[in-house]
Amino acid sequence: MTQRILIIDDDPAQLRILEETTKRYGFAPLTADGGEKGLEILASTTGSKVGLIILDLVMPGMDGMEFLERLSVQHSDMPVIVQTAQGSIETVVKAMRAGADDFVVKPVSPERLRVSMQNLLKVNKLTEEVKRLNSKISGVLTFDELIAASPAMANVTKLGQRAAASNIPVLIEGESGVGKEMVARAIQGESDRAGKPFVSVNCGAIPANLVESTLFGHEKGSFTGATGKHLGKFQEANGGTLFLDEVAELPLDMQVKLLRALQEGEVDPVGSRKPVKVDFRLISATNRDMIEMVKAGEFREDLYYRLNVFPVNVPPLRERVGDIEALCEHFITRFAAEEGRRVHGISPRALQLLQAYSWPGNVRQLENTIFRAIVLCEGDMLQLEDFPQIVSLVDGFDAVVPDAPQLAPAPELPSGQDAMIGAASSASPTNTVSDGSGLGIAAVTDGGHIRRLEEIEKDMIRLALHRYRGQMSQVARKLGIGRSTLYRKMRSLGLEDQA
Repeated sequence: MTQRILIIDDDPAQLRILEETTKRYGFAPLTADGGEKGLEILASTTGSKVGLIILDLVMPGMDGMEFLERLSVQHSDMPVIVQTAQGSIETVVKAMRAGADDFVVKPVSPERLRVSMQNLLKVNKLTEEVKRLNSKISGVLTFDELIAASPAMANVTKLGQRAAASNIPVLIEGESGVGKEMVARAIQGESDRAGKPFVSVNCGAIPANLVESTLFGHEKGSFTGATGKHLGKFQEANGGTLFLDEVAELPLDMQVKLLRALQEGEVDPVGSRKPVKVDFRLISATNRDMIEMVKAGEFREDLYYRLNVFPVNVPPLRERVGDIEALCEHFITRFAAEEGRRVHGISPRALQLLQAYSWPGNVRQLENTIFRAIVLCEGDMLQLEDFPQIVSLVDGFDAVVPDAPQLAPAPELPSGQDAMIGAASSASPTNTVSDGSGLGIAAVTDGGHIRRLEEIEKDMIRLALHRYRGQMSQVARKLGIGRSTLYRKMRSLGLEDQA
């Protein structure tokens, strides 16, 4: 996402210089010739998308210090870089105390300004991510914190906020990976149960013989292995929200007990002599067609209508393309921080690729794709070549992969052997096991048959001996075997003279 930068300076020449500099580094600049104009821009709809401010301290009318004081009231978390020709320690201290995040002295070098902008924007994104995670953990996540600005998600937000205003059972429907649990957490975060327990249960991941104990709990000694009393998920969610993910996977006998818990507001722990009253708000989710399951007798009809009181359908990612850019920015910030990489964005062409893909795995697939791209990326921006798997599936996109380095040919092998070692080879790539550096070993004979594993293993050891010049410790380490195992294999394969 192109980040908007607000530049406030009374010098027209300086404004033009900063405007062109920020454009060159991929930002979208907005300019103001004074503090009053800057506050007007921030108060407008355009200003709501500003991510950083470059502020001149010495200006007629409202100077930089007064602007910072006014800004701290309305936008206290907005990062600000102040610049002035007076670089005294006293000026720096005053600016920092007033709310500035960084300080540069005119004339500032473009590279110094770029580094400062990127660092502050990265810190700001990480701060927002920490806030979102804290909201999620504490049970106060709201729909405003979800990345769901596309028109396709407007109805989800509207229905979710309506559901949060009551205690009505909600059934969230949607394909796997669309973010049903995040919608459920937002419903709780905007309800009167915000901050209370949010207990999530994946019904499809519980072993069949443990479903009853997991959901409803058990008493000590109620069955073999029950060495103590166990509170079930219903009791853990007492006073809060119980989220049953993949509820369609519940066995039929457990569906009866779930129906009783919903109707009576009480559960029967295994081995207990009396039921236990529970106060919970139920939100269910499924990626299956439950109507068809009811018709097929795989799901109880009475329970289905008890769960499906307030349905919310979350659209797949291919129907909410407008959210992909914001989701990419979110995942890039998160994974770059986790992996310690200096990746701060994605190129326009790579973003077009991701927006053109259909995403059968939805948001979860996008998340893992960005994670892989962050690991592959060698620059500070994700490029087309960082998404090789996606490029091959979308028409109109070609990633340029650099050629492997050419190495000098290896010595010829003894005659009568069909192993291929060396950069120059007529073998087809599909018939060759390659080490990624131009050297390869044939996997298929000239007649088109797969070679024996023993022959390939023999060639692999010979290749390692040649590549690491007979250093047996390194050869064994690179092959992932011990030295004694290596010597034993060499004897059995007749390679002792190769060492």
